Amino acid sequence: MGDLELKALDNVTLEIKKGEFVAIMGPSGSGKSTLMNIIGFLDTTTHGKYYLEDTDITKFSDNDLASIRNSRIGFIFQSFNLLNNLTASGNVELPLVYSGKKNRKKLADDCLDSVGLDDRKHHRPKELSGGQQQRVAIARALANDPSIIMADEPTGALDSKTGVEIMALLRELNNKGITVIIVTHDSNVASYADRIIHIRDGKIAEDIRNSEEKNNDKVEKNNKKKIKKSFFKNLFLSPQELLESFIMAIYSIATNKMRTFLTMLGVIIGVASVIGMIAMGMGAQKQVTENISSRGANLLSIMPGGDTRGAVRTSNADRRSLKYEDALELKKLTKYISAVDVIVSRNYQIIFGNRNYNSRVQGATSDFLKVNNFEIETGSFFTEDDNRAKRRVAVIGNTIKNELFPETDPIGQYVKISKQSFQIVGVLKEKGSSGWRDEDEIIVAPILTMQKRLMGIDFVNDINVSLHSLDISDEAEKAITAKLRELHEIRPKDENDFRIRSMADIIEQVNQSMQSFTMLLAGIAVVSLVVGGIGIMNIMLVSVTERTREIGIRKAIGARKIDILSQFLIEALLVSVTGGIIGIMVGYGISEIVRMKAGLPTEVSYNSVMMSFFFSMFVGLFFGFYPARKASKLNPIDALRYE
Repeated sequence: MGDLELKALDNVTLEIKKGEFVAIMGPSGSGKSTLMNIIGFLDTTTHGKYYLEDTDITKFSDNDLASIRNSRIGFIFQSFNLLNNLTASGNVELPLVYSGKKNRKKLADDCLDSVGLDDRKHHRPKELSGGQQQRVAIARALANDPSIIMADEPTGALDSKTGVEIMALLRELNNKGITVIIVTHDSNVASYADRIIHIRDGKIAEDIRNSEEKNNDKVEKNNKKKIKKSFFKNLFLSPQELLESFIMAIYSIATNKMRTFLTMLGVIIGVASVIGMIAMGMGAQKQVTENISSRGANLLSIMPGGDTRGAVRTSNADRRSLKYEDALELKKLTKYISAVDVIVSRNYQIIFGNRNYNSRVQGATSDFLKVNNFEIETGSFFTEDDNRAKRRVAVIGNTIKNELFPETDPIGQYVKISKQSFQIVGVLKEKGSSGWRDEDEIIVAPILTMQKRLMGIDFVNDINVSLHSLDISDEAEKAITAKLRELHEIRPKDENDFRIRSMADIIEQVNQSMQSFTMLLAGIAVVSLVVGGIGIMNIMLVSVTERTREIGIRKAIGARKIDILSQFLIEALLVSVTGGIIGIMVGYGISEIVRMKAGLPTEVSYNSVMMSFFFSMFVGLFFGFYPARKASKLNPIDALRYE
């Protein structure tokens, strides 16, 4: 007690023989409860030795002492110490669970029958009288066929009539060969014992025998249980023990449904966020990739300016380095190239009658359809002759058609672009949105018409080259580079004033960017999952505090550290995994709602689901371990005395 050392027991030497009925008496603070706790392996001596039969168990570990308590000792407590969430039968089964016995239900029912409670097996402690609860406690003490029964004030919470019945029952058990040790203040209770030990100030004051010493050789009690240490059994659980821990964890969770749901809410939100964020990110990535791929896998894109991946800035001259004439020369590389298209574009207000629409107007060659994977829906595409003659003709996409010609056939109609009239000669087949741009919101005109009549420029923005095969991509790129360097009169030591990107490179770059963005979103969502894990740890710590007495009871009847650890760890794991499963369903539902209602692309992947599930499992294990370990390390005496 602080700096003061108090000897609860002082040089006590005591021998209790097999089959004796011993009463330990003494005033409060005399040390009788400490003596009982040491005899019952709930506490250990500071000095000295303790022999059970011929085995010195002084240095036994907590787990080994728990195993001995489970197999050799049956405890009967003054306050009964029954678990309220279990029935009478369930309470009696507990020691059998920790001993790993089969047919536990039948053994528990037989024990209840032996104490006259065959009609109260399925009642919970609160539905039983004090005497009935004590009988359940006695049945629990008898469950593992112990050689010793220890009772702490067994009649203290009972009326006199019921007390007489309980003592008669203990006397009967002693007559069957079970050693009975009781701690009591009541001399009437002590009178049932064959031997009364009085303790004062931690010392044995008197040791009185009420009857002749029994001949222990005649005790028929079969007591051949071995006293041994079991290192591996104390570290690992059998499949049956794991199942029992799982069942007990479910019982514990079921008693606090609302608190359990609120605890797993953090995990649900975290997992749903991870699933939803990744689904939206992957959906956008897939749509962008498909849109880029739809332009052709064999496509090479030539852009003006040198390589800008470093810190070099492109000059205005470099941005205008590509010409329409370059495209015509590249088209002559027929060994590699099947079609060439150029791009110049600008947004204009398109006017038809009293309708107008702001859209992208793009100059292109007659190879536009082949290079960009477009098809004509109605009408026709302009010809190379239209291009050379700089005719004001155009082909429109479906979006323009719907906006400007909702009830009119657009073929042959004229629209005004920058105060110039263009005749519509064709309509492109619908292609859809690319995620950030509507591919059908386009007007295509001949490149020379676009350059000379609308924009007044002599350069192009891009040249797109369609190859015969993707296999010749490297050779084609070298040939194109050599041709353009020749056309642009670039000296050998000078850098290119253009750059070439294959569609595969563009797709890879887009994928990398989208994956980084998706992982960023997932990382933010994971933070909420970790917060949910902290909530689990907090609630589990509260649960350990609330159930400290329960932990003490379980340890008193034979639960090892691994039993308590596994039970609380499985509870945390169940909460997190259940929350994870619900979160996966919620996340999938959110992604579907976003896809159907908001029209945004989403894709729930198997990997994201499995990652979320296992991460939620990890959260339960990680954040549940500390509370579970704290519960397993509780001292049984301190836990039993906890209020």
